[in-house]
Amino acid sequence: MGGAQERLCIRVDKIYDWVTRQVDIGPLQFTGISGLEALEFECNGMTGLLADPCDFLNGTNNNLVVSCFFTDAEGTPIDPLKHGTIICEEIGDRQDVNVTLPSGQTITLQRVKVLIKGFVIVVVSNAQGTLSCISRPIEFTRVEKFTLCAPPGTKLVCDFTEHDCDASIMCANSTFQQLDISITLCANVQMEAKVKLEIVGEFCHPRQEIDIACPPLNVPPQCPDIFPPTKH
Repeated sequence: MGGAQERLCIRVDKIYDWVTRQVDIGPLQFTGISGLEALEFECNGMTGLLADPCDFLNGTNNNLVVSCFFTDAEGTPIDPLKHGTIICEEIGDRQDVNVTLPSGQTITLQRVKVLIKGFVIVVVSNAQGTLSCISRPIEFTRVEKFTLCAPPGTKLVCDFTEHDCDASIMCANSTFQQLDISITLCANVQMEAKVKLEIVGEFCHPRQEIDIACPPLNVPPQCPDIFPPTKH
């Protein structure tokens, strides 16, 4: 049953602007000996140039399985969709830009630079999945520019709704030639500020708890014909 409505003052996050964008990073390319050194593969305890997946796994381009995973800086797997696991933060100063709307009206918005940064690891395995080589955490970075309604006092709130990481390796004569990494993120970007709003409403109250009655204790029936025994 509803109660009397009142004028209420609440503190909430007001969204001044909200856009989504697909962010493509890469391909990140690692070629030749220098690329192999930079990847720092570890293959069953072997490291350095001895840890060449193409040689260790005796692979060609057709019988190696290459996987790519998002991690933190230490190589621990993360959920990229969890807020804060991939860095997405504003950098630099905002600049005013004039934008002409489809209606012909000219308005002033702000250009906001956003740094996106995280880590992935690459795992190269043989076709059977019994042997593998694991790279070090590989950092990726990208700066995106957004044109937003971002007046002074607003802050960037950013997270990701979709993600994909793809890697491919090229070998020749069981020797590493090149590894490419491509990353796709769907960024959800908002400009927000704390504001106080007056609304007309009523206070919420807890509902009545539903009592759960314990069922009666049923005693299993006896077998009176045999127990307890009849005393003679």
